[in-house]
Amino acid sequence: MKHIKISAGIAHFDYSRLGANMKEAMDAGADIVHADAADMVELPINLQLMGGPQIIEGFRKVTDKPIECHFYTSECDKIFIDRIAEVGCNMLILPAERFIGATLAYRMDWCKRLGMKIGLTIGCYTPLCFLDEAIYDIDRLHIVTHGTSNTDGKDNWYWRESVLDLVQRARKMIDEKNPKCELAVDGGIRTDNVEPLIECNPDVVILSSAIFRHDKGITYAVKEFRNILDNLSVKYNLQ
Repeated sequence: MKHIKISAGIAHFDYSRLGANMKEAMDAGADIVHADAADMVELPINLQLMGGPQIIEGFRKVTDKPIECHFYTSECDKIFIDRIAEVGCNMLILPAERFIGATLAYRMDWCKRLGMKIGLTIGCYTPLCFLDEAIYDIDRLHIVTHGTSNTDGKDNWYWRESVLDLVQRARKMIDEKNPKCELAVDGGIRTDNVEPLIECNPDVVILSSAIFRHDKGITYAVKEFRNILDNLSVKYNLQ
């Protein structure tokens, strides 16, 4: 049976209990700490200036599990990469539409020199073809599932209509060109809608509000999702 990893994201934290909340999620069985970091350009509405090396340093004090920095940004310099590596980050995930060509190559090389993995995000309405060249050398193809196909006019952006087709094509691309690369899905994922995504065979599921805003608490939410993912892995015979 395939073990689909749970990556616990900080977007919907109680920030007054940041370390304690993440420690509870890790102790309950989450596999990865997912630290979103954003500038004032990529996510100007609700996540600007969130995350970064200070947050990662705090998380590293409460867990020895992998920490990934999902960087929503228009720029990423060597200083930032050095800093997150110093405080214990294990993977940097950059937006594919912002980092292509030599700009990406230098950052990929520097991450690997520092012992960090590198991932690329397919963000809202970014086509999979942006990964045609980089797919051979990355450790994570990370698909953000949000879009404007269905929203409630508030904070909830549900999946765009293309998502399942996109995830299926991404799985095929990875299997053919770089089987060591992880496929991750991220955004609006709940217990009542996760099954179609799991049928597409991702390796990592990023959960935020589904864990940290669950009315029965963080530990219950992680264990509930762990059980669902394990059962679906058996149902679809995922390897």
